[in-house]
Amino acid sequence: MKVLLLNAGYATRLYPLTENMPKSLLPLGKRLIIDYILDSIDELPDVSEIILISNSKFAGQFTDWAASLNRSGKAPITVLDDGTDSPDNMRGAIGDIKFAIEEKGIDEDICIMAGDNIFTYDINDMYKFFREKDADTLVAIYVPEKHQLQKLAVAILDDDGKILDMTEKPKEPKSNWGIYATYFYKKETLKLIDTYLAEGNSPDAPGNFPSWLYKRQPVFAFKAEGDCIDIGTLENYEKTKADYENK
Repeated sequence: MKVLLLNAGYATRLYPLTENMPKSLLPLGKRLIIDYILDSIDELPDVSEIILISNSKFAGQFTDWAASLNRSGKAPITVLDDGTDSPDNMRGAIGDIKFAIEEKGIDEDICIMAGDNIFTYDINDMYKFFREKDADTLVAIYVPEKHQLQKLAVAILDDDGKILDMTEKPKEPKSNWGIYATYFYKKETLKLIDTYLAEGNSPDAPGNFPSWLYKRQPVFAFKAEGDCIDIGTLENYEKTKADYENK
């Protein structure tokens, strides 16, 4: 299985901190945001390679970070430059996924993660669920606040976790199950990304693809215990950094 880390954004809401540094290389406590994500990836079995997708502006910084790590006995990290250099010509998350699949010739199951979200749910338990269902799997967290759900993809699930309905950033959420940016896809599903894009669908938010996919084949959601923090604003970053300083 390959792991794709989506890191090709520019985090403009965090300027000036991210004008010359990618969000996931910002410090959090004594480490970097991406280091915590890497810890979780290293808990997964069967990972043959971690592919970090960056833009041209920050690819060198990610390459230096990866080179500084001791990865002996662990899955190697490949930094992939998607060839874009500003927010005006970004491929979008789904566009970057397609780019990585084609560039690396990926023909195996994949795990896709946002490279800048800190989460506390157990990624290994989600992986076991993915294997048990033998079907594409998303992560769902119970979110009580409507204003938070309006920022997420929101799903209606049956008792087995199968997705019955899913909407990206709904004005009126139909459930309290928010879908966050961790996805496991079967290798057979990868070709459907081409179909999705060929139909003229949005290449941006990664949740748009499974919102389209569940109508065509079974997609499940792992009901996770824990949190996911999208460090999207300066205020949120300062608060999260203060929390991690005390750990």
